[in-house]
Amino acid sequence: MKKVTVSTFQEAKEKGEKLTMLTAYDYTTAKLVDEAGVDSILVGDSLGMTMLGYENTLPVTVDDMIHHSAAVARGAKRLFIVCDMPFLSYSTGIRDSVMNAGRMIQEGMAHAVKLEGGVEVAEIIRAIVDAKIPVCAHIGLTPQSINALGGFKVQGKTDDTVKKLIADAKAVEEAGAFAVVLECVPAPLAKKITEILSIPTIGIGAGADCDGQVLVYQDMLGMYDDFTPKFVKHFAQVGEAMKEGFSAYDRAVKAGEFPTKEHEFAMDEDLLKGI
Repeated sequence: MKKVTVSTFQEAKEKGEKLTMLTAYDYTTAKLVDEAGVDSILVGDSLGMTMLGYENTLPVTVDDMIHHSAAVARGAKRLFIVCDMPFLSYSTGIRDSVMNAGRMIQEGMAHAVKLEGGVEVAEIIRAIVDAKIPVCAHIGLTPQSINALGGFKVQGKTDDTVKKLIADAKAVEEAGAFAVVLECVPAPLAKKITEILSIPTIGIGAGADCDGQVLVYQDMLGMYDDFTPKFVKHFAQVGEAMKEGFSAYDRAVKAGEFPTKEHEFAMDEDLLKGI
């Protein structure tokens, strides 16, 4: 398959072809996603919850992101890798923002970075793009702002927030972002933003009219059974299959059914005589 680049995103927008993006945080998963034909991997700061067990994304560090992004890059040879800039990595000045983004490209081997915010981060997006680093923007529900937003809530349901989201979308495009993620945005508003922008929109809980879609892979594979967001569809029940596999292994070992002769290595047992 042809290698996916920034140009692929723009070409898909212009041709009306849908883009696909999934999260991944390790070599093995990235290799499988790459071989499945998906266009892009997001090394999301969602790894704070899915891989590190935090309650939210806020504790995730730049070093965490680089560590996981580099692992993904070693497994994914064809698709486009976007690495999240975590909390506080782009809020302490333009120089820090560009340096942190640069580390994710240089050390994390990502192809682009993603950061949350609209009008208020346009200057930072512009500076990172000026440093020759592609930027994917992220507006709507922005998990790093969960404390300021008062929780995980759908955005764009009032006159003021509708105007704010449209202004944000225009601002990140003008600043040079090559794409923008729309998270938890009402479908009609996401459709309108998609029509307004010349860059691709990637939806997560933003309806079918976005130019592409992104999901957390543990969500779409049914690996969590305590909470499923409204916008998630289970494309496989991997969680149940994994639990059954783990349980089957546990039972087999405890019953003396594993390992058997076929799993053993033979030797000349005469070598053991006299020992």
